[in-house]
Amino acid sequence: MLGPVILAASRSDRMRRLISAAPVTKQVVDRFIPGETVDEIVPIVRNLTDRGLELTMDVVGEDITRPEQAAAARDAYLKLVERLEELELGTRAEMSVKLSMFGQALADGHELALKNVRPVVEAAAAIGTTVTLDAEDHTTLDSMFAIHEELRKDFPQTGCVIQAYLFRTEADARRLAGNGSRVRLVKGAYKEPAEVAYQDKHEIDKAYVRILRTLMEGEGYPMVGSHDPRLISIAQELAHRAGRKLDEYEFQMLYGIRSDEHLRLAAEGHRMRVYTAYGTDWYGYFMRRLAEKPANLRFFARSMITKG
Repeated sequence: MLGPVILAASRSDRMRRLISAAPVTKQVVDRFIPGETVDEIVPIVRNLTDRGLELTMDVVGEDITRPEQAAAARDAYLKLVERLEELELGTRAEMSVKLSMFGQALADGHELALKNVRPVVEAAAAIGTTVTLDAEDHTTLDSMFAIHEELRKDFPQTGCVIQAYLFRTEADARRLAGNGSRVRLVKGAYKEPAEVAYQDKHEIDKAYVRILRTLMEGEGYPMVGSHDPRLISIAQELAHRAGRKLDEYEFQMLYGIRSDEHLRLAAEGHRMRVYTAYGTDWYGYFMRRLAEKPANLRFFARSMITKG
């Protein structure tokens, strides 16, 4: 399987240098990450919202080794909140954050990440939007869920992400499916050991459906993070069986992947949110997009051959 190999490459400094230096790389990266600054991303945001779509915005960057970098990540998100307020898009665009960017892996990282993310969540709430805490590798999740629980005391709309390939997630879903919760379910995009995660795609898909049923039958707000046509269809059926209206759940897909499907779902009246990343430290995010789907890797390889 190529996925684990690509994920290993995402942590390799040598591969980072080789891929970053390839002349064609930026052209391909732009498919998934359409800008490096807030100013560059504004036209994208406008275009997507004008077409009936909603967004979750991610300032990419995960290699935080100093507290000053974590503070800079916080400030980048605060700047994003300011621009969303200026554009009057607070109700159409939320934010996704990785706590690793806010210092979670540093000394006293749990407290540091909570300290840095809280002002972002507070600023988001002030303009009518919210923040979703992205899931990272399994060793970080207890800290993420604890921060999520703490933030929800003052900002109950704060969301979180759970990953279907982890054995623990079915229990997490039951715990999180209560009234007022916002939970995004994804398959998972980190290299996890067999002791904690399903390795077979079929088993991951079955777990995804079981967990999604729990969320749809719960009292919270499910966010269906998938590009898989079969899972999208199953999600619609589960929502129907649970008696959910179209505004009581939503679909989420990545910018640059299945864009026609984004528009189709929105045209049918579904809430369709596009996960839109921007920033200069794009390498880790880009490599996980390649690992998630073989078609993405083929697209990159074909571009390297034809344009490199």
